[in-house]
This record gives sequence, structure tokens and C-alpha cells, in this order.
Amino acid sequence: MSNQESQGLRIDEGMEVTLHFTLSLEDGTVVDSTRDKAPATFQVGDGNLPPGFEHPLKGLASGDTGSFEITPEHAFGQHNPQNIQMLKRDDFESDEPEVGMVMSFADAAGGELPGVIRHIEGEQVEVDFNHPLAGRTLTFEVEVLDVKPATTH
Repeated sequence: MSNQESQGLRIDEGMEVTLHFTLSLEDGTVVDSTRDKAPATFQVGDGNLPPGFEHPLKGLASGDTGSFEITPEHAFGQHNPQNIQMLKRDDFESDEPEVGMVMSFADAAGGELPGVIRHIEGEQVEVDFNHPLAGRTLTFEVEVLDVKPATTH
């Protein structure tokens, strides 16, 4: 497909998209960005981007830019108090927990679950298993570099 033909393509299901993005918090703090590295390439609907981030991109074409506000419901969910758990200091085998530290824990399914140490009191360690961006409204800025039909292998 020549570059001329792909000019008219718009982002939708089954498309492969290459773009630069910047993700920032309400106060402008940048959380993630491809600006200083290679652009991101993903297939719409492949699960690499939460649906809340894909949805506003639909209809954009190569060369388009946009800035979208993504609410917690469409980003990483609301902060859930049930995701904060008390563990015993003994549960931390080798690492001495420190407040603010991100540690990896095994979840029930045997996968990895990151948790942030929130508070330590005596033998009790409070760990927050919410996504670090839970409850945050994010600004998602994009510059679409290329849109083409996804090739299935």
C-alpha cells in the first residue's frame, strides 16, 4: 500500500496505529511519554491500551493530533479502599519494607501484583494494591504518525 492510500485511513478496530503520546496528571506532571523514545505501535483492541484510551482515538488519521481528558473510570479505575491491606512485617522475607517503596507480591492466580508500602507501625505494614494512577483524571495527548490495516500473522 502506498503512502497516498494509507492517508485516508482512520483509527478503528483492526487497524495498526503508530503514535507518540504523553500521559499527564491534573497538575501537568508527565507520567509516561514516548516523546523522547520510539513511538508506540499497537493494534486497536489488542489490550495494550485500556479501552478508555482507545475510544477517543477512533476516527483520527495519520498526521492528526489530539488531547483527551480520561476520567478514572476509563483509565485505571477509582481508588478502592478494599485494595489496601495490612500485612505482617514477617511476610516480608528479604526486603525490609519502607514507606513509598513499590514491592511485587504474588496474587491468588500466581501472577505479580505491585503494591506500595503506605504505612508501617510496629509489626503491621499497610500495602496499597491500587494501580498508582487509580482515581486520577489523566490527560492523554497524541500525535498519530501512521494508521494501516493490521496484518495478522
